Amino acid sequence: MGVKHAREYEEILAELTEAIHAIGDGYTFFDMGPEDWAALSAPEQKELMQTLADDLFFGLGEDAVIEVGSGTITYRPKHHCIEVSVDGTESRIIRLV
Repeated sequence: MGVKHAREYEEILAELTEAIHAIGDGYTFFDMGPEDWAALSAPEQKELMQTLADDLFFGLGEDAVIEVGSGTITYRPKHHCIEVSVDGTESRIIRLV
């Protein structure tokens, strides 16, 4: 089972990348420390987050909830969306249709 979507994948990926990048310590998913993350250029950081977003999109088809740093990525098939909990107070919704 995969994540069902009707929107263009590139649009979904761009929104998901931005939402995951907003998780302050999302880099820990790659077993990186803050120093390693800070050593990367902004384009390198964005590329790494885009790769993570791509992997997560397909991973959500197997596991509906995936933790990334202090955030949580949740696939909600009944609502046709992916919810990214950035921290305890901010969530971002990525619509799939």
